[in-house]
Amino acid sequence: MTDITPEAQFDNFFALFEQPVQFEIHQERLDQHLRLLQKRYHPDNLAKNLTDTAQAQQQSEQTSALINQAYQTLSAPDSRASYLLDLAGQAQNVEHSIADLDFLEDAMQMRIELDDAIEGKDRQTLAQLHPQIVERLSKQSKRFEDAYETKDWQTAIDATQKLKFLVKLNADVTTGLDEVATSEHSDDDDLYV
Repeated sequence: MTDITPEAQFDNFFALFEQPVQFEIHQERLDQHLRLLQKRYHPDNLAKNLTDTAQAQQQSEQTSALINQAYQTLSAPDSRASYLLDLAGQAQNVEHSIADLDFLEDAMQMRIELDDAIEGKDRQTLAQLHPQIVERLSKQSKRFEDAYETKDWQTAIDATQKLKFLVKLNADVTTGLDEVATSEHSDDDDLYV
């Protein structure tokens, strides 16, 4: 790891985490590098270099926030795609509405099924939806990666918009599965009271 201040490295999150500037990310290396950065910029380590402990604490908090923002951005496919488009100067239309009506119809149907399954604590439906969402995430990730490499910005933007929707669906189905599992276990605990 180079001895550059994190502020200088934050010009590019990929450089901070020593990752190539590309969509495919090595999550394990990203996680390892996060731990290294957290250790390196811990308040105790910064205090050794600064005589003002208040200044060290403030710098540590700012640096930690920047490191966490970079990590969160690179970890999720939708934010990573948006960030790559931003680096390429192509992010201006990412926040526009999705124009693909077939995708929207399919996604809204999945959203309705997901909401119903969460409300009804229907583990089976949630378990069936999860791989469908993961498959769509994989497909849009591949679309983005291919479009980004060929500088097909319109397709990359479209894929990014879809990734944003699918990442949210995936998080909701995962939360729903966790909630159902928790409620099932709490019901089991009632049997032993």
